[in-house]
Amino acid sequence: MRIGDLALETGVNRRLLRYYEEQGLLRPVRLDNGYREYTEADIATVRNIRALLAAGLSTAVIARVLRCVHGGDELLVPSGCPTFIEDLRRERAHIAEMISQLQGSQGILDAFLDAALRGPRG
Repeated sequence: MRIGDLALETGVNRRLLRYYEEQGLLRPVRLDNGYREYTEADIATVRNIRALLAAGLSTAVIARVLRCVHGGDELLVPSGCPTFIEDLRRERAHIAEMISQLQGSQGILDAFLDAALRGPRG
């Protein structure tokens, strides 16, 4: 299938599909005319990429773990991926830290808003 067909199947625009290829996440076959040729497996790969992006992972991390994620509607992780759990735990800890920092920022903004809504004293 061509890139337009993959875009229709996955709901991901062509520019992003090319970006995924640049990042090494997709590896379509190149035909003699230079066109990319995608397979049915690429549909699942793109859906897995989208799920991992939605989980907050960067494309660099996805490049490390994508080979460990298989399946369509149900995610499967084969036993031959020993660093997968470690990578996910590291990324989860990073996201938890970012959430904590954002909550601190939110608290500071709330204090400023409260002070502003109370108006000047004196």
